[in-house]
Amino acid sequence: MINVQNSYKKSSFGPAFFFLSSRRRVALADYYEFCRLMDDIADEPRAYPLKELADWEEEVQRIFAQTAQTQLGKRLQQDVQTFHMERDRFLLLIAGMRDDLNGKKYPTFESLNEYLHRVAVVVGQGTLDILGLKGSQADALAWALGRAVQLTNIVRDVAQDARLGRVYLPGNFTSQQVLQKEFLPQIKALLQQTAQQAHQYYKEAFELMKQFPRFKMLPCRIMGYVYLENLAKIEKSDFYNEQPVKLSKPEKVKMVLYGIFKTFF
Repeated sequence: MINVQNSYKKSSFGPAFFFLSSRRRVALADYYEFCRLMDDIADEPRAYPLKELADWEEEVQRIFAQTAQTQLGKRLQQDVQTFHMERDRFLLLIAGMRDDLNGKKYPTFESLNEYLHRVAVVVGQGTLDILGLKGSQADALAWALGRAVQLTNIVRDVAQDARLGRVYLPGNFTSQQVLQKEFLPQIKALLQQTAQQAHQYYKEAFELMKQFPRFKMLPCRIMGYVYLENLAKIEKSDFYNEQPVKLSKPEKVKMVLYGIFKTFF
């Protein structure tokens, strides 16, 4: 398990947390550690991943009962109380990871929305809980930015996901068809359509950010600009790539600085 608290300090995203209180930074680190662990359980080779998810479901219940048993759970127990986080910020993410392990299919963009909610939107809501932002507008921001980022991930990781037996594109393609590049024109068209949807959500998210305190929006704004730039790089690569197209560190730093500039000017 990585130490998220130390890793974000060392990463190019570090400036996004500069204006937050130390208590909020610690809570975000704890929550991101939980999210990263759930993702690792679903994505990395493990003997009994479904059992691990079930164990963490039980630990989440203990967190909210103030009887956590793990070190991470005990830290989250304090965060949940301090920032009034809701249980679904944890349980829905676990449900999304279980869907991944079970190879759930999404034949339409509408059916994909439930998955986006579970693995991305609730993470945004949990983040906004810690930032002290709640209510309908905060939920709208989490919906917009969460969907935009996760759709970007889907476009970026289409081949990598297929190697894990997962296909998030609508149309009932199998992972083998994706890997063998069957129906490649149709797949590229769907990737382009997915990217267009992501662009709409980014636009909506940046508009919503204007309604909140600028310092608290810095992490959201930087994440939005970094992933938006990554999407632009994917689009230039003609979408389908054997390995995920990612930003270089200088490219990422450039967008972090741009996010800081847009926050203050």
